[in-house]
Amino acid sequence: MTRIEDLTEAEAAAELAHLAKEIARHRRAYYEHDDPEISDAEFDALEKRNEAIEAAFPELVRADSPSRSVGAAPAGAFSKVTHAKAMLSLENAFSAEEVEDFIGRIRRYLRLDAEPVALTAEPKIDGLSCSLRYERGVFVQAATRGDGSVGEDVTANVCTITDIPQRLPIDTPVFEVRGEVYMSKADFLALNAEQERSGGKIFANPRNAAAGSLRQKDASITAARPLRFLAHGWGEVAQLPADTQMAVMQAIAGWGIPVDPLLALVDGAEGALEHYRRIEHARADLGYDIDGVVYKVNRLDWQERLGFVARAPRWGLAHKFPAEQAETTLEAIDIQVGRTGKLTPVGRLVPVGVGGVIVSNVTLHNADEIERLGARPGDRVRIQRAGDVIPQIVENLTRDEERAAFVFPHACPECGSAAEREPGEVDYRCTGGLICPAQRVERLRHFVSRRALDIEGLGEKSIAELFAEGILQSPADIFRLHTHADALKTRDGWGEQSVANLVAAIDARRAPPLDRFLNALGIRHVGEVTARDLARRYVSWAGFSAMIDRALVGRAELSPVVGETEDKFRARVGKALAALIETPGVGPEVALALVDFFSEPHNAEAVSALLNEVSPADVVFETRESRVSGKTVVFTGTLVAVSRDEAKAQALALGAKVAGSVSAKTDLVVAGPGAGSKLKKAADLGVEVIDEAAWLEIVRQS
Repeated sequence: MTRIEDLTEAEAAAELAHLAKEIARHRRAYYEHDDPEISDAEFDALEKRNEAIEAAFPELVRADSPSRSVGAAPAGAFSKVTHAKAMLSLENAFSAEEVEDFIGRIRRYLRLDAEPVALTAEPKIDGLSCSLRYERGVFVQAATRGDGSVGEDVTANVCTITDIPQRLPIDTPVFEVRGEVYMSKADFLALNAEQERSGGKIFANPRNAAAGSLRQKDASITAARPLRFLAHGWGEVAQLPADTQMAVMQAIAGWGIPVDPLLALVDGAEGALEHYRRIEHARADLGYDIDGVVYKVNRLDWQERLGFVARAPRWGLAHKFPAEQAETTLEAIDIQVGRTGKLTPVGRLVPVGVGGVIVSNVTLHNADEIERLGARPGDRVRIQRAGDVIPQIVENLTRDEERAAFVFPHACPECGSAAEREPGEVDYRCTGGLICPAQRVERLRHFVSRRALDIEGLGEKSIAELFAEGILQSPADIFRLHTHADALKTRDGWGEQSVANLVAAIDARRAPPLDRFLNALGIRHVGEVTARDLARRYVSWAGFSAMIDRALVGRAELSPVVGETEDKFRARVGKALAALIETPGVGPEVALALVDFFSEPHNAEAVSALLNEVSPADVVFETRESRVSGKTVVFTGTLVAVSRDEAKAQALALGAKVAGSVSAKTDLVVAGPGAGSKLKKAADLGVEVIDEAAWLEIVRQS
């Protein structure tokens, strides 16, 4: 990640646009769908990065900046409620120094001398924020936070929560109590056990369970779920019962609304941190999940003077806990194969509770991580939930015990093909792309995609269904689908005409251009550009196949020398193969991938079967003489007049080579708006840079 001080203005603008999109997406996953995709810590890091870039480039702050909003817009399943007083979030702190800075900022803002700063400190409940509106003491409405300005009306569901009284002993025209709807750890485990018995959804943690339960369309389902409520503040009020945060919370508790018993009045940073440590020590024994401690300035007149900045009050702070840890036993290490062939080791644990979640699996990332931990089945390990979401092993407690090391497999557990690791990479990948069950659907989808064979009428859903039924197992099977025409016509969404159109579309691709055919095979590192380079170099399938045969022989003649590591050996092999293949754009990495693919017998069989159905057409690329003939061109940024693909095609037609990154071999960079690190590198290397208009003029003149 580029340091903020090294960002250009264009790079900063591009990253802010990306961050705005990513943070909005993760907020929707968390607040709308109750299904976060990343850990709290990773999300916090995204927000901090966004804030830091905005601080360095204030003129680039976007209208849709995450720093200007909270939560996520209501999902639409419930009617909307506009909050009379916005439900804002709190600034986060992760260290004692940040808490001390918080107190220092308050002192400076209020121009205090020796006067103590009293704070309330209470656990930060990991639940769903909710506002309860009482009019003349009668409960009339409940709303979620939503995006801070507009939430969802969940009144009917909140009425089922026994913690929340329907009437308060007050006669104030309006009093909104705000707090968290949550589920206790014990109730969460009991709910999941019942869900498993009944075949229902298993919740990842108590927060997700609470949110999913509160946002049920059927209030009777919510009523059957053990939801609870703890108040932590207020919204719109006609009149407050006291002039301090603590006294108002005590009044709310006196009206019968639950308030956290660990709420305390503390003095300054020292008192706040002491109470933080006390709550952190008690955390594991609490009946509910918490992820930090919230501090608020006690005096309400000071809160009024301090006011708000952006989306958070100056008078409040959320001091987050570090990840929670636990010890357990690593029972086994299994290898999972992803759709791109990546082999990922997964640790199977003796189930253990960590922060309200029962953890039984943990990712071990790759072979290097296993070696670093010295992990073996039977080890006692310490795990933590990073950001309280993603489990990981942080320490092997028994690595010194005499036991054989875990041997990472060099064959795919799904198909038996060789698993190889390229020099400089940490991941092993299955080389049996065309036949590996874990990769087949993705490979088939790529095979028919627009940039490969471009077969219309065979979408991802249809491929997955036909694969599951055993009809479509390899690329060759696509060209045999006509034998299943009668059965296909009876499928939902299919008919005689759609099947006829599909068969015609398939038949139209029985003589694909060589470059498209090579791209369609899905060989690692062989995309459109590299496939075109190879097709330009060898023209026909016969020429390409003869080259592969020579490369396979050359690979077989090489063997490791004494003391040579696997990575160094493969690097040496890659260089030798690249020299043998002798194609611009095909370096050691691509050469290795090509030979790995065709040396795998399963792939060779799949390609042979495919060639019984198709005949790749020879390709002769016509090029025009131009000022870029024989030169390497890189496109970066946003192109307006033409698409990136069209620009690349123009370059190739002009006899140029198109590269994806800037290097000392680059001759020309075409930069559109939003060009980032490539533009900077071009400047550093002294590479010529032109804009899109100048590029189109080159095309016009050629």
